[in-house]
Formats: sequence, structure tokens, C-alpha cells
Amino acid sequence: MAEQLDVISIGDIVTDVFIKLLDDQAKVYEDSDQNKWLAMPFGTKLPYDTVQTIKGVGNAANAAVAFARLGLNSAYIANVGDDSIGREMIDALHDNKVDSRFIRINPGKQSNVHYVLRYDVERTILIKHEAYDYHWPHLTPNEVPKWLYFSSISMHAMDFHDQLADWLDNHPEVKLAFQPGTFQMEAGVERLKRIYAHSEVLLVNREEAALITGGNHDDYHDLLSRMHGLGAKIAVITDGPNGAVASDQQQILSMPLYPDPSPPKERTGAGDAFSAAFVAALIKGNNIAGALQWGPINSMNVVQHIGAQEGLLNEREIEHFLSVAPDNYHPTLL
Repeated sequence: MAEQLDVISIGDIVTDVFIKLLDDQAKVYEDSDQNKWLAMPFGTKLPYDTVQTIKGVGNAANAAVAFARLGLNSAYIANVGDDSIGREMIDALHDNKVDSRFIRINPGKQSNVHYVLRYDVERTILIKHEAYDYHWPHLTPNEVPKWLYFSSISMHAMDFHDQLADWLDNHPEVKLAFQPGTFQMEAGVERLKRIYAHSEVLLVNREEAALITGGNHDDYHDLLSRMHGLGAKIAVITDGPNGAVASDQQQILSMPLYPDPSPPKERTGAGDAFSAAFVAALIKGNNIAGALQWGPINSMNVVQHIGAQEGLLNEREIEHFLSVAPDNYHPTLL
């Protein structure tokens, strides 16, 4: 009998094409509402610095690879098109030791490709989610995992959320980690209330927490309380340079960032790296204090590389960074 899957990640998979813009060919300006805009000359040809194609990424795909890198039996549920890009993404998952048996190839459809415009250390991503026919797969008893990790998926997959919620109703032993993506947040809490209610862990950044819950952006306690009110047993908020906070309804802990060994190269995937390491630590038996120490280390190393997966760490590497961490790198009660 095959070993039980530790975690199945769920969400859209893409190929990212990173285009690094030349410093003198673009600029950033701020409008009257303090929104930042990337500006380039219009109606002309612009030279660029470099281009790099990274196959098989996306929020849930990054998590699936992170789980495998951390020694978990990791599988992935996603859709690809019937094209060479889709086949190459499946090959990339195999190379990263992610089980791809649940990936559905959609005849006559294209695979998702996103274009990442890199300028300085930030990026603007041009996205398009193909309209696949989303269906929750039939999982045999031997394929039921210990955990599910659900993240960004297309606006075309609303009914898929209901199918997942129905399946979770029938499998209460399976724990769900939910890291909602853009379209899921736009759908609103009421539409996805069954997914939120099933969440063992809910992971968002501070702006997303305020958007989802309608809570006070400046009050961690209010945001975390509202996240628990949606059903999450463990609520996690990342907050950029301020680190992260997490609550298990018994205590609220604050965690600083792990110091960067050198200036970040590119920030794509930093949140995925944190969230996946946090959840992996829980799967391996850690409490939220231990999980909070894993997350920032994985995130720190990812931003030292281009793309969301090259810098993902294994458990031995995380333990090394913990062993040389500064004295203030530990969770404190909020």
C-alpha cells in the first residue's frame, strides 16, 4: 500500500516569464491617492535587460514544491492546457518531486502564462487565467491526504469551491490550509463561507485581512478575532517589514523577519514560501511558535533568488538558519 499523502495543494499553475526592465527605460510615480504606477514610454520599442522563463509556478504550485522540498509527501491538483507549456509544467513538478497524478489536461485549451515586469526589487505581473472546466477529482481512500492547501484559482472556478466544501464535509479528518487569492477575495466571504469555515489555518497579509474581514487594519487583535470568527482555528497575518503574527485562539504571537544576508533580488513567492513553511511545520507536529520560526526563513531565502521556487529550503537548511539566528529571532506574546 502506498504511503499516505501528507498534503495536496490546490490552485492554478502557470509559467512565469520574467522580463527585467532597464533602469533608464521606466520609472515609478505616485498618484494623488498614493498608488504607485510603473511608467514606460508609449508607442515605441524599448530595450530590456534580461528574460527568464520559470515553469510550473503559482501560489499553490509554489507551496507544493515547498512541501516536497521540506520532505513531505506532496501532490497537486490543477489544470493545464493541451500544449507544450502544460507538459513542461508537469515535467517541472516531477523534477521537484511533486506527485502530479491529479493534474487535468484540458483538450483545446492553452496553459496559463504570466509576464512579470521586474523593475528594481519590485514587480508588476500581467496575469490571465484560462477558463478551464474545473472539477474536484475523485480521490480513492488511499489518496485522501492528511492536509489540503488551497490557494489562488481562477474566477471560472466558483462551483469548484462548492465541490471542495462538499468533499470536506465528508472528510472531517482532513485539515485545510487556505491562502485566498485575488479572485477568491473578490468573490467575498459570503460566497466562500464554507471554505473559510473548514479552514484549520487561514493565511493572509495585513491588507488582505482587513479587506476580507472588514476589520481594523491597525488592530491585529481585531483582525485575528474576525478571522477566527470566519471559522479558522489558526489565523496568520504577514505584515511585510513588521514580520508576522499568528493566533491559535489560546495565544497571539508576533514574529520578526529573518535578516536578509544581502539585498533581495526579487520578491515573487515570498508569501508562498512563508505560508508553506508555516503549514509544513504544523504538519510535522510543530505548534504555532515553531511554525512562525520556519516561515520567515523560507521567505528570506526565496527573495535572494529570481522566481518563487529556486530559493525554497529543505528542513536541514531551515534548521541551519535557526542555529545561527540572531538572539531576537523568536516569537513573543503580542
